[in-house]
Amino acid sequence: MTPPLALALDFGGTKVESALVTADGDLVPDSRHRAPTGRGASSEELQASVGGVIEAALDGLGGHELAGVGIGCAGPIDRSRGLVSPLNVPSWRDYDLRSFVRAVLSARGIEVPVTLEMDGVAITMAEHWVGVAQGVDNVMGMVVSTGIGGGLIVGGRVITGPTGNAGHIGHVEVAGFQGEDTFGKATSLEAIASGPHTVAWARRQGFAGASGEALAAAYAAGDPVARAAIERTGRALGQAIASATALLDLELVAIGGGFSQATPDLFDLINATIAGHYFGFVRKVRVVPSGLSGEGPLIGAGALVHRGDLLPPL
Repeated sequence: MTPPLALALDFGGTKVESALVTADGDLVPDSRHRAPTGRGASSEELQASVGGVIEAALDGLGGHELAGVGIGCAGPIDRSRGLVSPLNVPSWRDYDLRSFVRAVLSARGIEVPVTLEMDGVAITMAEHWVGVAQGVDNVMGMVVSTGIGGGLIVGGRVITGPTGNAGHIGHVEVAGFQGEDTFGKATSLEAIASGPHTVAWARRQGFAGASGEALAAAYAAGDPVARAAIERTGRALGQAIASATALLDLELVAIGGGFSQATPDLFDLINATIAGHYFGFVRKVRVVPSGLSGEGPLIGAGALVHRGDLLPPL
């Protein structure tokens, strides 16, 4: 009998993606689908995007059995009630995403478990399953992109907290930095070090570009403002990770997301910052790029189904 597949859904501040994931942690070829989300999208437009990518994935099932649906969503969330309030998507506040996904499935005559967790939890589970954190039981996974998210595995178990928001490192405060006042808290890590907020800081210093890609290209070309912006982001990330390690005695931090790939130097900057910490047990933490590239969030959403035994009960 062919092993059942998981339908993975990754909802973020720029896009929503779906794919089919095997029990070995592989994406089924040609099963990946994408639609826009975004700060300006209405609730109806968001529903259309989510429903569309789910339908497209279901159309690719063929004769395979569906084991369940895993949803990784930008936080904050309420895992017990299935509600999401992604910070960079203001049209959804306490939106019942889990019930919406169940309704899309039900319309196709499909009744399977639907698991919702924060996207940081999903990416951490992916790295622990088939990525750079295999065999490591004290791990933080991070996404550095439009926003900054995180998730935790401590003692080999996923830590979600009662609401599902444990590991939300993007909203810890970082001393000595002033970011954008997007969230009413300009000293939070995301307000300082996410892709858009790093670009915004660079523009205030005279940078003419408007995207993370442009900033990365300018950094590679030696532009002093771009280099200062990336160095600032690396220091802020390093400080936040050092603080998380002091709290949780982490062994490894795996970072994915589009802006984390701006330059390999970003990881050197993060690790150099941590190396200056006064505790040896903090300095021991390894900070490395995701081993799964852009597939990590979807593999992680699949892990919510295939590796659900690691999750705490609802």
